[in-house]
Amino acid sequence: MFDVEVRNVQGAVTAIGAAGPFTVVIDRPQAVGGGGLGFNGGELLHLAVAGCISNDLFREADGRGIALTRVVVTADGQFGGDPAVSTGIAYKVEVSGDAPVEVLRDLVRHVDEIAEIPNSLRRGTDVRLAGVTVHTSDN
Repeated sequence: MFDVEVRNVQGAVTAIGAAGPFTVVIDRPQAVGGGGLGFNGGELLHLAVAGCISNDLFREADGRGIALTRVVVTADGQFGGDPAVSTGIAYKVEVSGDAPVEVLRDLVRHVDEIAEIPNSLRRGTDVRLAGVTVHTSDN
């Protein structure tokens, strides 16, 4: 089970996202009222895809006895419409390791088939509001 929390910092738009002991800064660009200090939601979505691919490459390579020396994953995409939704995410992988080129290519193809975050998006993971607690400024 994964539990994460995002909590704004001292009344500002800037927030800290936490998953256990790990944190990330979440914000909006200054041009649209944020502090410009961290990732926005769209960037985090793309980062989740790239991070999942990177982690899975190392996990699957280890299982195959391959030592990876370099992994770079870039994820690109846009948002459009009203309300804005992702128009899709395309990612590229650069990988180096102690295996022949075709073995490394097969590793990347395999990870593309089994990676959790890309597959969750491809299959349309349900996202729903599970509750709301509201406080006034007086509380």
